Amino acid sequence: MKLYADEGIDRQIVNALRSAGFDVAYAAESDPSIADDALLAKATAEGRLLLTSDKDFGELVYRLGKANDGVVLIRLAGISAELKARLVVEAIATRSDELERAFSVLSPGILRIRPPSPA
Repeated sequence: MKLYADEGIDRQIVNALRSAGFDVAYAAESDPSIADDALLAKATAEGRLLLTSDKDFGELVYRLGKANDGVVLIRLAGISAELKARLVVEAIATRSDELERAFSVLSPGILRIRPPSPA
């Protein structure tokens, strides 16, 4: 699975995903300060699942109907960077088939996956 991490995602998460064998593009390295809609379009064009901590992507996907290959909204405030990284890697590794084209929210103890609407 190919991933695109928004620049708001902790580098430790990106490094852990890469160490686990995932192909991760990271906006902080390649596209700092890219606009949200441009980031979503780039991730989609490259066939990547977008990882973000920015709730604005919900509006882009639902209200504005922007095309996407899936979004995971990471809501793990208040826990250590190491635990965040472990939870993200575990969620992506074990549920990747369900995350494609879905809008998902990862919170402590739960991964809510909203599958795509039928075309």
